[in-house]
Amino acid sequence: MKKSFVVAMCLAAMGAAHADGLTANVSLTTKYKYRGQDQSDATKESVPAIQGGFDYALGGLYLGNWNSSIGFAHGTEMDVYGGYKGAFGDLGYDVGVLQYYYPGSGVSQFNTTEIYGALNWSFLGVKYSSTVSDKYFGFLEARGTGYLDLYANYTLMENLTLNAHAGFTNFPSDAKALGATNYTDYKLGATYDFGSGVSLGGHYVGANKKDVYGDINKGRLIVTLTKTL
Repeated sequence: MKKSFVVAMCLAAMGAAHADGLTANVSLTTKYKYRGQDQSDATKESVPAIQGGFDYALGGLYLGNWNSSIGFAHGTEMDVYGGYKGAFGDLGYDVGVLQYYYPGSGVSQFNTTEIYGALNWSFLGVKYSSTVSDKYFGFLEARGTGYLDLYANYTLMENLTLNAHAGFTNFPSDAKALGATNYTDYKLGATYDFGSGVSLGGHYVGANKKDVYGDINKGRLIVTLTKTL
């Protein structure tokens, strides 16, 4: 379930577009979490994952692909997204669609499609995603599941950015009747830019409702090394 917060400044694989043209990125992370939940063995604090993708931008339009090793669905997640980014003065906006895809037979229940919209001002941002597929990462009757993402990326000093995030997952009543439970996730940490496209991030990431979801929601310290090309 796409990108844990690989580099918050890049909106980590949710389709952040760069300057016109083709760009690529590759990351090695100590643990892949998405929306506060482990995407690998929850009994282990560290399960390294390799991640990476490509973005193509032309004007405000962008298309991209992002991939990660995971601990279920035959071990691979592939995401495809596209949208449009622009600005009204100092207020930036981003709208698009994102398809989470898990290749292999017998795992189609994890495939999920969302549409999203985001607003950004200075170092603050808000993003809302809504599920348009019938299933949400295996939850049934989940069309209309909403995810609210509040984030801040504040430059503390040259090359060092503080990252903070709070996310809220809200299931529709039909999904709740089948056992889905709303929860809140969080992230706090920092990213250091070494230059030449190399950055290192350290973040504490987790979620509440551990009594419902178990150790996949456990707070963990995650370190990620990223190279942007």
